Amino acid sequence: MPRVIFHLDMDAFYASVEQRDDPRLKGKPVIVGASPDRRGVVCAASYEARAFGVRSAMPSRTAQRLCPDGVFIRPRMDAYRNESREIMARLATFGGQVEQVSVDEAYLDMSHRFEEFTREAVTALGREMKEVVRAERRLTASIGIGSNKLLAKIASDHGKPDGLFCITEEEKVAFLRPLPASAIHGVGKVTAEALATMGLRTIGEIQDFGGDLRAVAGSFAPKLKAYAFGNDTRPLDLDGEVKSISAEETFERDTEDRRILVPVLKEQAREIAGKLGKERLAARTVQVKVRYSDFKTLTRQTSVEESFESAETIYAIACAILRRERVVDRPLRLIGLGVSGLVPPSTQMVFEFGRN
Repeated sequence: MPRVIFHLDMDAFYASVEQRDDPRLKGKPVIVGASPDRRGVVCAASYEARAFGVRSAMPSRTAQRLCPDGVFIRPRMDAYRNESREIMARLATFGGQVEQVSVDEAYLDMSHRFEEFTREAVTALGREMKEVVRAERRLTASIGIGSNKLLAKIASDHGKPDGLFCITEEEKVAFLRPLPASAIHGVGKVTAEALATMGLRTIGEIQDFGGDLRAVAGSFAPKLKAYAFGNDTRPLDLDGEVKSISAEETFERDTEDRRILVPVLKEQAREIAGKLGKERLAARTVQVKVRYSDFKTLTRQTSVEESFESAETIYAIACAILRRERVVDRPLRLIGLGVSGLVPPSTQMVFEFGRN
């Protein structure tokens, strides 16, 4: 029995839900996030808004300058989560194992449906899945298909939006050759830059490289070489466990002094980024935790669809959360920073605002 993995990724999910629920927004540049008259950031952008250069994590005021006719909408996280549950329930009806990566993304092991891996057979099932989502939820999804998670993810990215793309075993090596090294799971910005210094900017150049990759990839080197040829043995993660990396600081004296808090947050962001790099992971959620002198503790978070791993991004999102929530309104006993939603790097970014 061949291994057949599907990767489903909803298209501009939060903005698409808003456009579906309010027909007046159809075809308009929808920007989900803070109002431009407030200090906040873009959470999500429809494809119409992205055409103007609007991106997630961008200040809303900047987004308005780029897209003066943009329609700003505050996030409705309950609606997006409910929609996610509906979509995942539809996917479950196809059988097989399902690994839900995020609110709008999942891997499906559909190996049981096929005696052999042929493009015609697997894409027929992909079309059926897409039609179910379109007909029953009035949303579009991109689906990638391959013999493993690496290929399925690359295939879904290649076909967006509203795409259906398959990478077969016979064509995988040639297909991967022109892609940037960063398309490989586990190759983040730092590793990609290190590879570039060795002249290895594309996957094809990694395929052809006969030297030792350990200088830039360490123990990841053998896996990196295997991924470059489209080989990936990772199973679907079905345990549902929430994985996270965090750091926190308890002060000797309660404080709200920015001269103390800013360096602490920056150091926590660097520590977390270092751990992400060591584990060759990226994150999708930043959480800020504060504790006051009366031991009351609050957590606030922002999640993204596109993964990030740099300390600068972690710190910037944390600052956006603190500005938005205004939780440093009195001296703090503790401040903490964490990331979760640990996933392979992605190229499409969408912010979701949430609270715990």
